Amino acid sequence: MAHRWTASADRHGDVPHPSVLLVFNHIGARNPNRAIPRLEELTHHLWLGDRQREGHHLYDRKVPIVAVGLRNLREHGPTGPVCYRFGRNRPQPLLEAIGNPRRDAADAREAEEGRVRQEEYRAQVRKAAQEQAAKKAVEAAREAARRGARRPACTSCGTRFTDERWEAAEETGWGCLVGTHPTLCDTCKHVAVAAAPDVDQQEQAEPLPAWADGRTHVLPEGSPEPRQVPKPKSGGWLSRLRP
Repeated sequence: MAHRWTASADRHGDVPHPSVLLVFNHIGARNPNRAIPRLEELTHHLWLGDRQREGHHLYDRKVPIVAVGLRNLREHGPTGPVCYRFGRNRPQPLLEAIGNPRRDAADAREAEEGRVRQEEYRAQVRKAAQEQAAKKAVEAAREAARRGARRPACTSCGTRFTDERWEAAEETGWGCLVGTHPTLCDTCKHVAVAAAPDVDQQEQAEPLPAWADGRTHVLPEGSPEPRQVPKPKSGGWLSRLRP
């Protein structure tokens, strides 16, 4: 019964074939040291990867072939440098032999370079934000200085108006100022309003003329007698209107 082994795709999308492990037991006249180079040459098209400019190889659709001597494997175990992968120049531990440590190192360098670039970008963003904040602070200080120079002062005590008093003093309605005493601060305005006389209480009614108070008056000497208005005769046209 034949078994078909598969290997999962790595994180970069490569799909290498399952590894082949050749264990040689040196018994008799056949020398594994001569057999291994011959096998490596004959299977060249199966295991040779594509070299990248970073120095590592990609093994997409390739078969990793690893050879090891049984005596070395017993003596050092799979974690010792006893496994020789075809195409490489030195023995390695088993996991390194079937893996791709050069590519792992290249990926680590690439990740570190990306982290450095990201940190540099973040530093540039922070610097730009600080410069923008400093620029806004300078502009705000200049605007505050210009506004302070325009801020009116009380004509009585010389105190600068608060923002609320400044706004109230300039408030208008229908083109006219709404508040009173626009040149005084709140304190001086309250004093001025409290010291102002109550006009409503001081106003008195002017006396009516003599002819309008309903009483009988003596005409001055030499004044003409008032003319009597004749009464209408009975039976006139006004009487016909009466019911």
